[in-house]
Amino acid sequence: MNTSLASRLHEGDPRAVGRAISLVENHDPAGHELLASLDRERINQCLVLGITGPPGAGKSTLTGQLIRCIRERKMRVGVIAVDPSSPISGGALLGDRIRMMDHALDRDVVVRSMATRGRLGGLCGAAGAAVRIMAASGCRIVIIETVGIGQSEMDIVSLADLTLMVLAPGFGDDIQAMKAGILEVADLLVVNKSDQPGARKLFLDMITVLRDPEEREQRIIETVASEGRGVAELLERVLEMEAKQRSQGLFQRRRDESFITETLDWAMELLAHPLRERIRRTASTETDPRLAAEHLLRNILK
Repeated sequence: MNTSLASRLHEGDPRAVGRAISLVENHDPAGHELLASLDRERINQCLVLGITGPPGAGKSTLTGQLIRCIRERKMRVGVIAVDPSSPISGGALLGDRIRMMDHALDRDVVVRSMATRGRLGGLCGAAGAAVRIMAASGCRIVIIETVGIGQSEMDIVSLADLTLMVLAPGFGDDIQAMKAGILEVADLLVVNKSDQPGARKLFLDMITVLRDPEEREQRIIETVASEGRGVAELLERVLEMEAKQRSQGLFQRRRDESFITETLDWAMELLAHPLRERIRRTASTETDPRLAAEHLLRNILK
């Protein structure tokens, strides 16, 4: 392992963070060794905050304002901006780093765009490793902002310690369609652009999702991210919720479940290529794919 890189990472060098993430994304053996050496205490102290929601809700603007509030508290912050993948190269298309140039000169703000690589869940396989690398570099909070493809973004819930669902007026039936999905598992519901027509109706719609009056007060918050209104209060609510979940043991239980999910995710990714080659060599197109898969797994697991 490159001890110089590990040392620079521990000191918070943003370039070292980027290099470490690239090693992991490229399945470089040096990246594997680096992951094994990360500071576990820093990782445990870090809060992983997921930000999801439909396109146009203002997630990137809200993320930028949250960064500002976090830095006002003198905390180091990391951002993983998950972009749609190029169908040819697999690279990120949107380049969220461009949208966060206000923080470009702050070495305590580490931003990384990562491609989904075609994953319907919205997160690439290396996102969890990137979170831990940023945490080990001293980030107190790591924000994961997802591409905003709706209800299929359930991956974010399994990786984040807390998840914000950002909504804005004007989505109509889309809100109704999402009620049975991620709205029920998001920790905080953020009604952004709350100064626009329809915002009050959206707020009332969210109340119908959360039937417990006390829960409504804790889990729904209004913001106008473009003006920074309500964002400091949102961060305060997030930190209060984190402290409560840590004291109740829920925080660690979530981390345990996240470990299981991510390990399974990595196992599937690492198995994909050898399994494909084995199927190519042994399976007949005259066999039903389900039966072929069962036969393949029986041979592997016996």
